[in-house]
Amino acid sequence: MNGNNPYAGAPGVTDAGSPAAVDLSPDQEKQLRRAVAGIVSRTESYLPDSYAVGSELSVGANGPQATVAVNPPAGHPVSAGFTPDPEDLDAGIAESDTDEVARGLAASAAVQVMDAVGDITPTAK
Repeated sequence: MNGNNPYAGAPGVTDAGSPAAVDLSPDQEKQLRRAVAGIVSRTESYLPDSYAVGSELSVGANGPQATVAVNPPAGHPVSAGFTPDPEDLDAGIAESDTDEVARGLAASAAVQVMDAVGDITPTAK
């Protein structure tokens, strides 16, 4: 039955039913940390000081995972997470991608404040 299991591997290498752990090289981890720090910095630049921005890095069964979260002064926190491929880390995460995440987080956090305060007419839809 191991042939039907996507995680089946050679005995002693990967236990059946368990995904293989993905380890990052020191350079890949450095690249991921740099990209996440850039997202945090850009997000903070779009928001007033009353918004708290933070990040978390971890390595799960599916590979490296990064989460950036914003806690607005009113309303619910918002977050964005991504799991880049190790090959993408070798090539470098595009600055346009990290900037897009930062803008989206900042906009979502601002909307949370608007929803919490109420009676604010949006200027565009």
